[in-house]
Amino acid sequence: MEFPVQTANPAKAETACLVVPVFKEGDLLPTAAKLDDASERLIGQLIERGDFDAKAGSVQLVPFAPGLGADRLMLVGLGEQAKCHERAFIKALDAAFTALSALPVEDVAVAFTDVPVPDRACDWKARMVAESAHRAVYRFNEFKSEPAPVPRLARITLLVSEGGNAAAAREGARIGDAVGQGVALTRTLGNLPGNVCTPSYLAKQAESMGKESSGALAVEILDEAALEALGAGSLLSVGRGSEEPTRLIVMKYQGAENPEEAPHVLVGKGITFDTGGISLKPGESMDEMKFDMCGAASVFGTAKAVLAIKPKLNLVFIVAAAENMPDGRATKPGDIIKTLKGLTVEVLNTDAEGRLVLCDALTYAERFEPASVVDIATLTGAAIIALGHHATGLLSNDDDLALDLLDAGEAAWDRAWHMQTPPRLRCA
Repeated sequence: MEFPVQTANPAKAETACLVVPVFKEGDLLPTAAKLDDASERLIGQLIERGDFDAKAGSVQLVPFAPGLGADRLMLVGLGEQAKCHERAFIKALDAAFTALSALPVEDVAVAFTDVPVPDRACDWKARMVAESAHRAVYRFNEFKSEPAPVPRLARITLLVSEGGNAAAAREGARIGDAVGQGVALTRTLGNLPGNVCTPSYLAKQAESMGKESSGALAVEILDEAALEALGAGSLLSVGRGSEEPTRLIVMKYQGAENPEEAPHVLVGKGITFDTGGISLKPGESMDEMKFDMCGAASVFGTAKAVLAIKPKLNLVFIVAAAENMPDGRATKPGDIIKTLKGLTVEVLNTDAEGRLVLCDALTYAERFEPASVVDIATLTGAAIIALGHHATGLLSNDDDLALDLLDAGEAAWDRAWHMQTPPRLRCA
């Protein structure tokens, strides 16, 4: 998907559809006003006659655009200007791109950088445009006998009324495009069935990303023999009952000017299918246990976004990938295993496998002497019982890092809730 920026007269933009945001009251925004003048007040007349109600998220397609270089005109409601904060802005974007994705159009031009959003500059608005476009066009059709039509949208021109904002719009769109691609990869990995997305499949995905990165991403795959030699008995114990071999996937990105700068490490739980093992889960909804690798999927998506954004940081991405199955070789309740750190663990419930794969992955992360470590995991449905569907549970032994993550979650609309860990529960 392309996101060029145009500062010239929007009325002359040659595109399949011009997308114009409109408030419920007050004057038209700068780009909308220019288009209204060029089209003999088409926009103003539609509003005055009541043909378009500019409530938040409303969409009106006009299949002609007299006086304009576009084939069509789409009006998008922003609601009341006093209430146009981040959420209303994103709601309008999503409504627009959902409608556009259903049209037979490849290129459109949008005027959303004109919209005043409190405390948000042009780069943020351009980024939201790109992220919303990626959300709208995403489809998972890989296994359908008759795939649904795929949106044709491929080029979204950002109309910027002030030339001084063009560079900011380009940078915002670049980052939004990268994030959108990363999110799409995460969604696809999560959607894949467990007979396709295995630990070996994830390892191959990492190797492909490394090859496509032109050397920006170094990839190392530790197989079961390497993990045995290392002493990663906890991770290996989870996959003992599966025909699918366990893997520890390590991807390294060197972006800092100083290659010796301490990296930030992301660790993802990659249980590609979780039956619970010998402590078997109930059959109802077990098909959803293919999603037990979504922590790993998030790490992969982040790595993809990082490769496109190219931040000046050193990063290490670690994925502990295994399949938790019952079998004659599977770990049994009451078994005692030894972790990579050398600690012994009595396994009372084999469905508590997440902490077993993560503990060895986190121990492995120590060798990089990291500046920070963040692990991402689908550990327990009890998080939903505690927090509902509105926030992710966040536990940390570093309050400063926790605050940074909470702020990042607010900025990304992926909120977290800090679950307190009293001193007696923290490692010395």
